[in-house]
Amino acid sequence: MQQTILHIALVVRDYDEAIAFYTQKLHFTLVEDTYQPEQDKRWVLVAPPGSSGTTLLLARASKPEQEPFIGNQAGGRVFLFLNTDDFWRDYNEMISNGIRFIREPKHAPYGWVAVFEDLYGNLWDLVQMNSAG
Repeated sequence: MQQTILHIALVVRDYDEAIAFYTQKLHFTLVEDTYQPEQDKRWVLVAPPGSSGTTLLLARASKPEQEPFIGNQAGGRVFLFLNTDDFWRDYNEMISNGIRFIREPKHAPYGWVAVFEDLYGNLWDLVQMNSAG
């Protein structure tokens, strides 16, 4: 048996502001942006540069009960983990793009890590794992 996680839904306030953040600030690729008229919503997928795996589904809050979860999908815990092949390159680029880090870089037994916020306040780890060598 082989299974993979295909998409992770991220509740957002607005499609276009979320697309702009992920593509311009984090350099993600816009994989798909398709209007679904039967549901009056868009199917928006973004992925980190060079990724061929799981994508983020940017899902606009469409009901009042979904709105409190914008920026708080994990109750204040780190929610997503962005792995990189060059921690300091990406950290410095993110700083220059105005990304707010709430935990400064540190070296842990598994590699380098720092915690940043997305445009809504969801917490992410930027991680470079030690090479298995």
